[in-house]
Amino acid sequence: MRILGLDFGTKRIGVAMSDELLMTAQGRDTIQRKELKGDLVLIKGIVDSNGVGEVIVGLPLNMNGTYSEKTKEAVLFASELEKTISVPVKTWDERLTSMQADRAMLEGDMSRAKRRKLSDKLAAQIILQSYLDSRKRD
Repeated sequence: MRILGLDFGTKRIGVAMSDELLMTAQGRDTIQRKELKGDLVLIKGIVDSNGVGEVIVGLPLNMNGTYSEKTKEAVLFASELEKTISVPVKTWDERLTSMQADRAMLEGDMSRAKRRKLSDKLAAQIILQSYLDSRKRD
């Protein structure tokens, strides 16, 4: 079994997947958003073809833990995704993951164009790795 991590955004969805031992997360892809139904079908295909047993959707909370409009959109997306696929969908606090991704890419001396292309995938990887690490502590 693998776990899929998603960084849901207005224009793109970053995709990461765990290894089969559920130890590490690897950035996989970035889905260019078109319309919700099509996005859900693409994700269903990833879930079905990779033995995914659980999906984690990043939850963009405000720094004080409250919901924003983006948070509500992510919750709605997770709810619609759960209706589309046959595995559990959970949300996971993603505060500061985009900042972590940007910092890592800046330290790697990446160009602005490369950073833009990779940031969603890397944010999904950070979200998923955080979730995997929390499972080890339990």
